[in-house]
Amino acid sequence: MSVYTPVTHAELERWLGRYSLGALESFEPIQAGIENSNYFVNTTQGRYVLTLFERLPAHELPFYLGLMSHLARHGIPAPAPIADVADRTLSELAGKPAALVTRLPGRSREDPGEAECAALGALLARMHLAARTYAAYLENPRGPKWWRFAADAVAPFLDATKKDLLERELAFQAGQRYPDLPRGPVHADLFRDNALFEGERLCGVIDFYFAGVDCLLYDVAVCANDWCLGAEGALDPARVRALLAAYHAARPLGAAERAAWPAQLRAAALRFWLSRLYDLHLPRPGMLVHAHDPEHFRGILESRARMAPPWLG
Repeated sequence: MSVYTPVTHAELERWLGRYSLGALESFEPIQAGIENSNYFVNTTQGRYVLTLFERLPAHELPFYLGLMSHLARHGIPAPAPIADVADRTLSELAGKPAALVTRLPGRSREDPGEAECAALGALLARMHLAARTYAAYLENPRGPKWWRFAADAVAPFLDATKKDLLERELAFQAGQRYPDLPRGPVHADLFRDNALFEGERLCGVIDFYFAGVDCLLYDVAVCANDWCLGAEGALDPARVRALLAAYHAARPLGAAERAAWPAQLRAAALRFWLSRLYDLHLPRPGMLVHAHDPEHFRGILESRARMAPPWLG
């Protein structure tokens, strides 16, 4: 969540006039992330998050907002998009597509333990089960087609060793087929900073703007690669098993998913290595921009490629 597009108090006040949310009290930019412009917005009737979409294709936006609405209606603690008086959840502000969603309580956990990983696994499974009845479709926008596009774009910036690692991993992933894996809408970016806790309770999941349809196991792998890290990019077995066991209790993981687990972890690491390389070497101008170090996920990818990952005990 970065800020690329500035919004003035007068602009926001006029834009909020199309909602029944009371008067604007205050707003402030959210200074983390790299994709969209985001603001906390307080009115006399509540607290919200405003997002101005910087580069997501317009045809994808209804999928994300619809998914959040669907999950919130099914009891998942996801932000609920707010409709204006014309019943629109998407309009334009400062020349960009914009949406307003409820602001959830809680704070992210920088150093999650087994209990937090178990809470995540249980909620992730509930999300996947609830999303089964969401009718809209959008292929994972950061899936294999995007990997090849991004790889070609960042290749001129890589040394021979990194190019070799990238090409070998792309070739490995091209050889993977998952006809028997359950698929459906996935969050695809559920890092620690996108989950909110109040005390020991996981009370919110935010930032669905990388969501799409993919293997459900891929979503679990994305989480494991961030929530369950041990030393030098390796996975911590206890936290992985806590995550998987809690997930399995709500949506049992089958033999095909067990067989695909190592490759899915590698796919998740490749996706985020590529996105961080892309954002580092091909940045966009912005007021507040936070690019993450791609070396972090290069190390994770190398670790996943050489070590058998833990599974359910």
